[in-house]
Amino acid sequence: MIIPPRQRFACLPTPIEEMPRLSAALQGPRLWVKRDDLTGLGMGGNKTRKLEFLVAEALANGARTLVTTGAVQSNHCRQTAAAAARFGLDCILVLVGETPIRPTGNLLLDHLFGAELIWTSRDKRDETLKATFDQAWEKGQRPYLVPYGGSSPTGAASYAMAMQELMAQKPDFDWIVFASSSGGTQAGMVVGAKLFGFSGHVLGISIDEPQDIFQSRIATLASATADFMGEKLTFATNDIQVNSDYLGAGYGILGNLEREAIQLFARSEGLLLDPVYTGRAAGGMIGLIRQGILRSKETVLFWHTGGTPALFADRYQELG
Repeated sequence: MIIPPRQRFACLPTPIEEMPRLSAALQGPRLWVKRDDLTGLGMGGNKTRKLEFLVAEALANGARTLVTTGAVQSNHCRQTAAAAARFGLDCILVLVGETPIRPTGNLLLDHLFGAELIWTSRDKRDETLKATFDQAWEKGQRPYLVPYGGSSPTGAASYAMAMQELMAQKPDFDWIVFASSSGGTQAGMVVGAKLFGFSGHVLGISIDEPQDIFQSRIATLASATADFMGEKLTFATNDIQVNSDYLGAGYGILGNLEREAIQLFARSEGLLLDPVYTGRAAGGMIGLIRQGILRSKETVLFWHTGGTPALFADRYQELG
């Protein structure tokens, strides 16, 4: 196995904590949480693990600027901006949406970390991102393109290694449940489960894509990640477990599912979720418990991927 170069700045290993009051409230399985909201960089989250490898690759290529893209309240963009600040790099963020009257949540932190912001629409995102990268190159800024969500074989390899970390914590879980969107976290977990002997289910709750599209994308990325790590593993779509029953009204739109999950985690465990990713994933997990798919005799790990700053965005103030 080839372990890619990394810059170690995440607070690892992240702890695993039991959630007994949440288990009792749901009358369901024994519930635990893996606290990747505590990875440290720029208020933490799963992208910090990916950035350890992506920043190492950028520095090895002589980069002086990190360029990436995401939504207005992107956790990925916030952590990329923090990583750039930590290593003395410039950062350019191509954000999808309209400039708000005042920055709140993740966007406020983007400003604090000193990122340059470029605004675009969803249909012109890729075009704007390419133009931004090309302009930075022409100006001599030596840009490195951080992929959307950090979801390349380089970024996904971090979650293969995260599974090694989990196995060292001696877990005995029947299920791992988490938010899955750009696919890198799940692709890495699937590779890591195979490499390090995790025999339980690795279930991604889709945040924004139908199951079939998502399974195909993650299978392709998982195979590429294994190859990147020097392992001859090939994954098919049926190797990827995804549930897309909880997409609600669409990406970033807060519904009763997310609202209940956020309040239930907060009031039973003092644990904060975010409105877009972990709130939806936790809502999906709660739904699967109530359906009896996650059974009371089983043990379930909710892998918390972070995102707490989004709670403080103007659009989600109704949670208060």
